[in-house]
Amino acid sequence: MFGLGFQELVVVLVIALLFFGGNKLPEVGSALGKAIREFKHAAAEPDPLEAKALEPLGPQAPTSETNRDREVRP
Repeated sequence: MFGLGFQELVVVLVIALLFFGGNKLPEVGSALGKAIREFKHAAAEPDPLEAKALEPLGPQAPTSETNRDREVRP
């Protein structure tokens, strides 16, 4: 996990406990989890500009045989 061993992870958690306190630590963990989930969700969504470029430009004209064979008269 990011090149951290068990001892390094324990040291980081103890420092976080001292810095934030026991009551605030669950809230910090929850906020961090939500941020990671939102980042993964945003990374998985297509870019709005790319999605718009892939959409058709407008309604397509019918391509039936009768419409193609009609003559245009002024």
